[in-house]
Amino acid sequence: MNTTTMRTGARASALALLVAWTPALSAAAESPAPGAEAEAMPDTGTGRAVIADGHVDIGPRFDHGRWTVQIRDDTTKPATWRETADVVLHVKDTAKIEVPESKEFGFLGAPGDPVWLLPQVQQAGVLWPGWNSQEPEVAASVDREVNWRLTSVKGPGDFVLFLNGSFGTPKILFDGRKELPQETGIEVNSHVHGNWAFTEPGTYLLDVRMSAKTKDGKSHRSERTLRFSVGPQDPRRAFVAKSPAEKRTTPPIDADTAEPSDTNGPAAPLWWGAGVAAAVVAVAATLTWRRGRNRGRTAPSRAENAAREEGEGQ
Repeated sequence: MNTTTMRTGARASALALLVAWTPALSAAAESPAPGAEAEAMPDTGTGRAVIADGHVDIGPRFDHGRWTVQIRDDTTKPATWRETADVVLHVKDTAKIEVPESKEFGFLGAPGDPVWLLPQVQQAGVLWPGWNSQEPEVAASVDREVNWRLTSVKGPGDFVLFLNGSFGTPKILFDGRKELPQETGIEVNSHVHGNWAFTEPGTYLLDVRMSAKTKDGKSHRSERTLRFSVGPQDPRRAFVAKSPAEKRTTPPIDADTAEPSDTNGPAAPLWWGAGVAAAVVAVAATLTWRRGRNRGRTAPSRAENAAREEGEGQ
């Protein structure tokens, strides 16, 4: 088989991979897993994990009453929720395809360009990441939907997350090449999968934020970093990489760093800022008063010296 034939076959396979999933999209990708909303959630797992195959979900949960974004690892029995800092999602070369010639997928690159794609529909030997809002306490307490925001992307290439549209036209949710932040909604008690595309091998760090209001009127938000290792490199290298959010000297103020029971995320920073402003005004007033007193004391002292010198001269 010559090179041209091989490339044609690869592009045809890529197109089939992207397009053939469309009929089952609504039923398979967005419906809740059987019994998922009633399933008892385990505690957060410990230890680092590189996950390269099987099903995982990114989503919010209340971990001992605290709103946080974690990764649900269904590759273990029973399933385990993990901290995002403890997980590298490995996109192996088995996920590498060529961009098809169909113009609908031109946003992935030129026809024939390589792209590492974690598909919307599960395939053996390839990681299958999705996102959900089905953790029991989240499903029971969140009002309407969870807001999912992409705040920054760090990596050697481009990142795009998209869905297969009802008529074969892709629906882009996040595009790392465009201005950030970008956001989408996750309906409460829902489970969705999409196509995660990366254009170059290497480490990708995605800073995300998930926020919601609960039915009691309280606001919750959590910011975390998702780690992807794309291609043949050692995926463990992604554990030590730092995203822009992780390089901050202070952690973001959110439900993960505030009291979860009676404090809304945005309220604490506003009160704190008002307190600092009042303190600054008080300090400035004190300094002004002290300077005034010092000046008042200095002026008579000079006058007295002058009078004393004049008397001595006589």
